[in-house]
Amino acid sequence: MGKIDRAYVRYLRYTLQWGIVLFLFYAGYRFFIFTDHFLAMGALPAGGDEEVLKNRFPGVEGFLPIGALMGLKLWIVEGVFDRIHPAGLVIFVAAIAMALILKKGFCGWICPVGTLSDSVWKLGAKVFGRNFSVPRYADYGLRSVKYMLMAFFIYVIVLKMPAFAIFRFLENDYYKIADVKMLFFFTEMTRTTAISLSLLFALSLLYKNFWCRYLCPYGALLGLLSLLSPLKIRRNEGACIHCRKCTENCPSLLPVEKLLQVRSPECTGCLTCVSHCPAKGALDISLPKRKVLHPLLFACLIIAVFFGNVTVAKLTGRWGSSVSYQDYQRIIPEANRLGHP
Repeated sequence: MGKIDRAYVRYLRYTLQWGIVLFLFYAGYRFFIFTDHFLAMGALPAGGDEEVLKNRFPGVEGFLPIGALMGLKLWIVEGVFDRIHPAGLVIFVAAIAMALILKKGFCGWICPVGTLSDSVWKLGAKVFGRNFSVPRYADYGLRSVKYMLMAFFIYVIVLKMPAFAIFRFLENDYYKIADVKMLFFFTEMTRTTAISLSLLFALSLLYKNFWCRYLCPYGALLGLLSLLSPLKIRRNEGACIHCRKCTENCPSLLPVEKLLQVRSPECTGCLTCVSHCPAKGALDISLPKRKVLHPLLFACLIIAVFFGNVTVAKLTGRWGSSVSYQDYQRIIPEANRLGHP
């Protein structure tokens, strides 16, 4: 029986993931400079206010998924596209599109939180010699938390919040600097925040993808939508050599070796199982009727769908925020006094 080596799939994913993480660290640094300009009331550089605004990379809005959910409802119901944080909405739409077509590809290939979470449990495995498992009965209960959080946000925003209230929220001063408030969450960390993040880090060292598996409502939504994706990880029993490498390496703890088709909303489409499978034709990502999709093509589709959405948004003027220099100059110095509307 022929053997194959598809480790390149993992390295391609790592390259994309860490490329995004490094870019976001750079964007965060520039965003810090942007914010500090208004806090320090600094003099305008040679390029004027436009030069200052260039330090604000719109991609930071990807960390505002609740606002993006509001923006999505407003866009669908009223045809009004969020002009305050449009990039957040674009990223959210891209993640949904990926889930419907390419499983939870956003979680497995793009999400920087997922990338960091992946690294933490791998670090834990090296430090402790293993990762630990939550008992099955507790695992089911804990996994329900992210679905309850998801249901709460959908109920409050999608079902109960009227479009006019969403519009009013998206246009007010608080939302205009929601990204700045998110920056302060880390740069002006409270004791409660520090303890919570430390606890999350410790749990993530011990348990694989603790945040993603148990707490992320964003991933819960994408997981449910991914069930509609025509692409699935499918196992060919006749070609399988039962080496268990797929199951042992699955970051979502799925028993891939026992399944003919992975239908779980926990599957992120990371292709880790496929990349570790040594038996040719035993495990692939494929369309119905076993129409196998080459892993490289799957990776290219991930890149095309996500960055294609971003490119279209830039070309159509739906990427950069419409908040002016004067607005930032007025609101940012008052950010800590500005409560939720």
